[in-house]
Amino acid sequence: MKFTQRARGIVQAIAVTLALALPVVAAVSPADARVGGGFGSGSRGTRTFAPPPSTSTAPGGAQPFNRTFTQPGSPGIGAPASAGGGFFNRPGRGLLGGLAAGFLGAGLLGMLFGGGMFGGLGGLSSIFGLILQIGLIFIVVRLAMSWWQRRHETAAAYAGPAAAPGAPTGFRAAATGFGMGSGSAPLEILPADYEAFERLLGDIQAAWSNEDVAKLHTMATPEMVSYFTKDLEANRARNVVNKVSGTKLLQGDLAEAWREGDTDFASVAMRFSLIDKTVDRASGRLVEGSEQPSEVTEVWTFLRERGGNWELSAIQQT
Repeated sequence: MKFTQRARGIVQAIAVTLALALPVVAAVSPADARVGGGFGSGSRGTRTFAPPPSTSTAPGGAQPFNRTFTQPGSPGIGAPASAGGGFFNRPGRGLLGGLAAGFLGAGLLGMLFGGGMFGGLGGLSSIFGLILQIGLIFIVVRLAMSWWQRRHETAAAYAGPAAAPGAPTGFRAAATGFGMGSGSAPLEILPADYEAFERLLGDIQAAWSNEDVAKLHTMATPEMVSYFTKDLEANRARNVVNKVSGTKLLQGDLAEAWREGDTDFASVAMRFSLIDKTVDRASGRLVEGSEQPSEVTEVWTFLRERGGNWELSAIQQT
């Protein structure tokens, strides 16, 4: 009898830990503290919900956005979407975090009010019940996310015409680490544009490290700056600062380029190296990251108003 009670107590402790930890794990990627925080953030005009074509740099394509102002079916760059506050409705959490919080939260409340995590099951049955519930949650979430992605992906409508046979692919520009793409994009991207993309990659990382929001406003859209500002405020609340240095483009290619009215868009896949570390704001002690360079592959989208300069409008993970 004592063994059964002890086993039940262990199971309940594990359940409480999972109930509290899983939603947080779903919402945060602690290894990514650089610009964008490892999220997919921003907007790609009317193509926000259509994934950019894969390239030799990012053959697996890009993941959907976790944070965007654009609403499905809305034209162009959208306005901020209204959302309720609170832990269970945080931007960037996505469907996984919400369902995990709901299911496991219900189990946690059951234990707190004496009903048990699984309605009275005890001992070894509780362990199997816990495993079964986590498995069912995973299956339901995967099915729901697949349905949601299929509903909004309209890649065929935006992919553009296929490259003509024999069209040059992977041609490397002499001045930069970018390839020149397939040659099938409806908007011509010149070597000077690739140089601007590479320069923005380094300058935005530097402004982020210096927490220079005013500088970020000159290189990114208001939507992207709003995400950067929120992430910087979160770092200040933790009394840490993220320092990124040594950013170097290793490889890049054009995924697609197009025009919407007076606005040009270009999505480019970039593989780059950088030193990404988070230090204590007061002492400088290393909290996260490393002094050693690491490699990252992301798809960055830039926009340019007619006669203006390129600005960062989106970052997507690969």
